[in-house]
Parts: sequence; structure tokens; C-alpha cells
Amino acid sequence: MREKKYLWTKITKYLLDGMYFGGMIVTVTLPFSLKWIGEHYLPGVSEHFLPALLVYVILGILAVLLIGELRKMFRTVLEENCFVRENVRSLNRMSVYAAFIAVMSVVRMLVYATLAMCVVILVFVIAGLFSRVLAMVFEQAVTYKEENDLTI
Repeated sequence: MREKKYLWTKITKYLLDGMYFGGMIVTVTLPFSLKWIGEHYLPGVSEHFLPALLVYVILGILAVLLIGELRKMFRTVLEENCFVRENVRSLNRMSVYAAFIAVMSVVRMLVYATLAMCVVILVFVIAGLFSRVLAMVFEQAVTYKEENDLTI
């Protein structure tokens, strides 16, 4: 059973790392890739290139920051020390990043709207709320842990 847990832990770590560094690469190459996509697939992007580029760069940065917080939290899982104040701060930051992603997605809808973007907005609103609630749960767990550590 422990080997199965170890396998999922490794897979999760590599997925987070891949998403983090892949997100950086995608965000940095956006000026070129967005121009190419606008020329070949979505003419609406070409018509509004600068606003679309600005929105997607901001979304990319926020996504990379959010995944960075997940990676920090995952390190505490690997160290088997999850209930620490830093994870509470990470969860709070993740909720803010998710809220900004939702807001920027609404701004993106002003440039050109799609049904998929409505789903993205809903997902990030839920993710932001989930992160905020989880931060409160972790805050309470850290408090209990610290009180318990003091009594021993």
C-alpha cells in the first residue's frame, strides 16, 4: 500500500512541476504563440491582440503563482508536516489568485466572449472559495497542533 501512495506522490509532484515550468514557458512565449493563433485559427485574437495579450499574460502569471503555492504546500506534505502557518498563508494567497483569475476572465469576456470562459470563471470562483475555507480549517488545525505541542 505504501508503494502505491509513493507512486501517486511522485506523479503529483511531477505534474505540479511540469505545470509550473510549462506555465512559465507558455506565459513567456505568449506574444509569439498568440500572434500565430490569431493568424491561423482565431481572427478575433488578431483584431484585439494587445488587450488579449495583456489579459492572457496576467492570467498566466496568476496561474503560475497559484501553482507555485501548491508546490510549496506539497513540500510540506513530503516532509510530513502539513499543518503549518505557511500553508495557511499559501491557501489565502491561492484564494486571492483564484479571485483575480476570475476577475481577469470576466475582463477577457469583454474582449471576446465564449461559453467556456463562463465555466472558467465559475471554476475559479469555486476554487477561491474552497481555498479560503480550507485556509480557515488549516488555521484551526495549526492552532490545535501548536496547543498540543505545548502541552507535551
